[in-house]
Amino acid sequence: MTLALYVPRGSAVHRLPAGSKLLALAALAVMLFALPTLPAAGAALAGVLAVGLLAARLPVAVLVRQARAVRWWLLALLVVHALTTDWRTGAHVALRLLTLVLAAAVVTATTRVNAMVAVVERLCAPLRLVGVRPARVGLAITMALRFIPVLVERADRIREAQAARGGSPRGVRALRTTIAPLLVQVLQMAHDVSEALDARGADDVPPPRRRRSPTPEAS
Repeated sequence: MTLALYVPRGSAVHRLPAGSKLLALAALAVMLFALPTLPAAGAALAGVLAVGLLAARLPVAVLVRQARAVRWWLLALLVVHALTTDWRTGAHVALRLLTLVLAAAVVTATTRVNAMVAVVERLCAPLRLVGVRPARVGLAITMALRFIPVLVERADRIREAQAARGGSPRGVRALRTTIAPLLVQVLQMAHDVSEALDARGADDVPPPRRRRSPTPEAS
């Protein structure tokens, strides 16, 4: 899936705190599952589009790109439910997934990565008591957000290279011929990144602070 990176605008949605937008995204997800009806999902989708296109003034291409990225998943959900349950259930599940994907895209496009990471680190601060380092959690999230577009770009390059060599497979075969070289590149990239982090001491445990011993009073 592609990732909608930050799109600078001067809207009120952009000025909202990152914590508020992440909380609203979580509340939307809870609402979609608490009200499992097709009209509720449709109303939620309309609200997300209104916030993204009108309030945040995001380009239409940002949300269209997200919808295109999950179009085959939506179609598969619709077909599976049409064969096993009914088409109405499939439409509801697909619409709910599309709503959450677009809502997450709006949050990502209107919030800087460092602001979202700061919120996650604050939420993880109590986990220091069990040995979890919030800074490491923030680093993992930052790298995930950064490397998703990189992986998409690598996959596009692989497909372009295959097409330039006269091979343009489609369907399952195209997926198979893309995954193998992409997996090799991902493993190599993960190895390079891990070596870079080790060289910078990212996995070092900070030494415990020493308490200053009280200075003896002068007699």
